[in-house]
Amino acid sequence: MLVHPQFDPVAFAIGPLSVRWYGLMYLTGFAFFYLLGRIRAKEDWRGISGKDALEDLLFYGILGVVLGGRIGYCLFYQPGYYLSHPAEILAVWEGGMSVHGGMIGCILAMLYFKHVHGVGFLRTADFAMPLAPVGLFFGRIGNFINGELWGRVTSPDFPFAMAFPQSGSMFPRHPSQLYEAGLEGIALFVILWAYSRKPRPTGSVCALFALGYGIARFVVEFAREPDSFLGLQAFGLSRGQWLSLPLIIAGAAVFVWSHLKAQKVGAA
Repeated sequence: MLVHPQFDPVAFAIGPLSVRWYGLMYLTGFAFFYLLGRIRAKEDWRGISGKDALEDLLFYGILGVVLGGRIGYCLFYQPGYYLSHPAEILAVWEGGMSVHGGMIGCILAMLYFKHVHGVGFLRTADFAMPLAPVGLFFGRIGNFINGELWGRVTSPDFPFAMAFPQSGSMFPRHPSQLYEAGLEGIALFVILWAYSRKPRPTGSVCALFALGYGIARFVVEFAREPDSFLGLQAFGLSRGQWLSLPLIIAGAAVFVWSHLKAQKVGAA
């Protein structure tokens, strides 16, 4: 059985300022978004070209991820507590970010980008979503470095069984953060990048992201320890699984709709 290395969450300190690995993972994800976005922006048919437009999209996206992720966590996971302690909503250094909330924030950011640049929402989403799994990958690596969001207890004979002392016990657990990094990050990136290499029906790429992320998150949640203050909910599903179901349904519906619409236009 492996044991989590218990990394120091602080990467380095400059005087009283501490720079944490989790924050560096976010910055790395944003940097990769920009670098890969520059590659995609060279192809005019994608609808977004030019350095200024990409930088605006990244800036709005950062605000959407950070604000949406934090507010989403407060509302989706501990609404009673944060509504009673509203000042702590801004205490992001204490932890607590929601991927689903970050997605809502990104939707709002892309709607604002549409307003400023006049690029259709679905075209913008089709451009951006193949880049998003890179950020998800680094975010999950940050979770692993922090030794948080550990998995459920498993057999000590399981090849990837790992004890997380941060959990308060030395029970063998699934390193679910790494499962998520592999599925939500690497696998989803490869699928979306390959699918979007040539023109596709408008909306189908972002729909595939929603469908792929929803399925990956739903599956990994079976190996992830539910939040202690929530536990499992209706039908034995976690809060993360219930939040992922709408993504799966919406992603599948929009994917089919986009292809049917493209066929109808092609036949006209």
